[in-house]
Amino acid sequence: MGNAMAKTFDPPVVMGDESIMSKKAHGTSNVPVQENLRWKCDGSTADRICNFNRHYAEHSGYWKKTSFLEEETPTDNTSAEEITFYDSNSGKPLFIAPRGRSFEAFVKESSAHGWPSFRDDEVVWDNVRVLSDGETVSVDGTHLGHNLPDKNNRYCINLVCVAGRPMDESGNIKSDL
Repeated sequence: MGNAMAKTFDPPVVMGDESIMSKKAHGTSNVPVQENLRWKCDGSTADRICNFNRHYAEHSGYWKKTSFLEEETPTDNTSAEEITFYDSNSGKPLFIAPRGRSFEAFVKESSAHGWPSFRDDEVVWDNVRVLSDGETVSVDGTHLGHNLPDKNNRYCINLVCVAGRPMDESGNIKSDL
């Protein structure tokens, strides 16, 4: 990659370094993806993209072929509740959306770009880092996608990488989402 591509992004972005993505017990993570990912996401695709990949992504539009829209679209003309997107490996919260926009605006932008697209206000910065080439990762080494700014930062994220379930206090996966 070299220094020609190295850059920094203005706050609120929290920059990370390459050590986050160093080889660990399971690719760039210590653990494989959870079983029973949300929205019927494919586990083998998730494991490949999250843990054994630095540059590639699920196919454009993959997220629309999952049950995400069926499960999350509001049905009673009320505004959508915020959806928490969890790391498919660790279960840590990574993004909370929509924030500062409607569910319809979130879906429209995500559809236009082919992947769920998040903005700065929707990132859980305690658990997400952006590397100097724009690669967006979890603090635990999960490849998530890339920051591809337009007028502002826009995080194009693989749904399979944020389809995890949260952990309870004992470290067990909660299955009641």
